[in-house]
Amino acid sequence: MKFKYRILLVALCTCFVTKIDAQHRRYKIQNGIGITGALTQYNLVTDNFNTKKGNGWLIGASATVDLPNKWYNMSYIIQLAENKLGIETGATGLATNDEFSEYKLFTAQIALLGHIKLLNTNLMIDAGPMLQYNSDLELKDDDQSNYIISGYNNLIASDIEDISNFNVNGVIGLSAGFDNFKIKAHYIYGFLNTLEKLNDQNLDTTGGNTTFKGNQSMIVIGAMFLF
Repeated sequence: MKFKYRILLVALCTCFVTKIDAQHRRYKIQNGIGITGALTQYNLVTDNFNTKKGNGWLIGASATVDLPNKWYNMSYIIQLAENKLGIETGATGLATNDEFSEYKLFTAQIALLGHIKLLNTNLMIDAGPMLQYNSDLELKDDDQSNYIISGYNNLIASDIEDISNFNVNGVIGLSAGFDNFKIKAHYIYGFLNTLEKLNDQNLDTTGGNTTFKGNQSMIVIGAMFLF
C-alpha cells in the first residue's frame, strides 16, 4: 500500500512540476536595456513667427519589457537632445533682406511607450505620452540679438528667448529591426503652448500678433542597440 502511495505522490509531483514549467514558458518576461543615438528636426507650429526647421541630435536610454504572449511591449525612455530652430528676422522692421536667426533648444524627455507588434518585434508601432523639460531659446549669434522679428515693428530676437520650460508631448512612430538592433522614426508633438511665458512679459508687439502661441513639432530618426 505504501508503495502505491509513493507512486501516486511521484505522479502528482511530476504533473505539478510540469505545469509550473509550462506556465513559466507561457508568461516569460524578457527585460532589455537600449541605447539610442538619433538626429532630430525641430520646429514651432505658430502664427507669430516665420520659422524654419533646424537639425539637431539626440541620445537616450530605455528599459524595455518584452511580453512574448501579448500583442504589445512596454518601455520607459529617457532622452536628451540639442535642437535648432530658425526664426525670420531683419536688421530693421522694414528690412527687405530678412534672414533666419538660429536658436538652440536643449530638451530632456521622459516617456512611457507602448509598442504594438505588427510583425512580432521586428516591426512595431510606438505610441505614448511624454514629459519634457527644456531650456530657454538660445540665440546662436549674439550679433543678431537686436534684429527685429519679422512681422513686428519693435520686437527683437532676444525678446523671445524666455519661453515656457515644461511640456506634455505625444509620441507616435515606428521601430523596425532585430532583437539587438532597431531603427526608429518618431514624431513628437507638444500639447502645451511653448510660447505661453512670453505673454506675461509685456513685450512690444506693435505691428504683429499680440498673443503668443506655438506648439513644438519634433521628428526623431535614429538607431537603438539592445542588450
